Amino acid sequence: MFTIAQIKEAHNKVKSGADFPKYIQDLINLGVIGYDTFVTDGHVEYFGSNNYRTTAKETYDTLAVATSANKERFIELLVMHQEGQTDYLTFCQQAAQCGIAQWTVNIIDKTCTYYDCNQNSILIEKIPL
Repeated sequence: MFTIAQIKEAHNKVKSGADFPKYIQDLINLGVIGYDTFVTDGHVEYFGSNNYRTTAKETYDTLAVATSANKERFIELLVMHQEGQTDYLTFCQQAAQCGIAQWTVNIIDKTCTYYDCNQNSILIEKIPL
């Protein structure tokens, strides 16, 4: 099974959203099948086969998530992040300002779904691998 140390090693290679597809490939190689990222404090719950789970503790100070989602602005900021214009922490701060509370990566389906505070799906995108 994979460890948080292995995942952190893969994540340390990520400088911007442009590196995301390679990061996902590294996670696949480790045996990760999905994960949930919680924007409020950055903690991430990783999932593997046979109900294996492990959690990376919070990675930054608590962020306040807006109570209503601004999908259009979030998409603009997401594209900027994917183009390498922002780092991870900046993207998380911007996501919180746009009302994004969590995202779920399903490696098997190759999707990333962004949710608001009420667990409403705001955006589903395909992961390019």
